[in-house]
Order: sequence, then C-alpha cells, then structure tokens
Amino acid sequence: MSGDKMDLKEMCARFDVTPRTLRHYEYIELLMPERDGRRRLYGPREVARMTLILRGRRFGFSLEEIRQWLELYDKDPKGQLQRDTWLDMADKQLAELDNRRRELDEVIAELRDLRDQAAASR
Repeated sequence: MSGDKMDLKEMCARFDVTPRTLRHYEYIELLMPERDGRRRLYGPREVARMTLILRGRRFGFSLEEIRQWLELYDKDPKGQLQRDTWLDMADKQLAELDNRRRELDEVIAELRDLRDQAAASR
C-alpha cells in the first residue's frame, strides 16, 4: 500500500467486491482512482465514495441516482444541496420500500392461506 492509498486488490478485499465491479464504477464515473501507469490507487475520497455507493445500492438506489447525488458534492462543498437532495431521495425510497413491503405482506398472507387450505384438505 502506498501511504493511505490502496490498490485494486486491497480495495476489492476491503469492500468484498470484484475487480470488475470497481472497474465498472470507474467507467461510469462513480469512482476516479489515481493512476500509476496501469495501476489504480484508491485514496480516502474513493473509500468514502465506495462506502456511499454500497450503502445506496443496499437501500435500492440505482447507480445513476447515486452518481448524480455524489456529483452534487463537487458543486456545493458545504453539502447543503447534497443533504437536501439526499432527504428527497430518502423520502421517495422509503415510500417505495413501504409500498413493496405492503405488497409482499399481501403475497405472503395469500400464499399462507392457500398453503393452509391445502394442508387442511389432506
């Protein structure tokens, strides 16, 4: 490791992702590692961005939504625009997840009823 920078292999190990994933995130401009010849070096900025990317994916945001949100930091280093946008995105995603949960609860209840009917008719 070069100071506080990680190479591709170390970054993959830290975040439990494949090299292909990191290269893809670089291709779509989510990550911008430094280059030393062909070698990629990931510093604290890229580590922070990767943490946010994976968190965003876990919450169900698209890579494009994450990319656009991360770009806001460069436009407003104080973070107000990014924070306000995040709150809007979070509210919309929470509503979507609540809707999915309701739908899933309905499907589970229906399946349980059908299973119970089939078990009762044995």
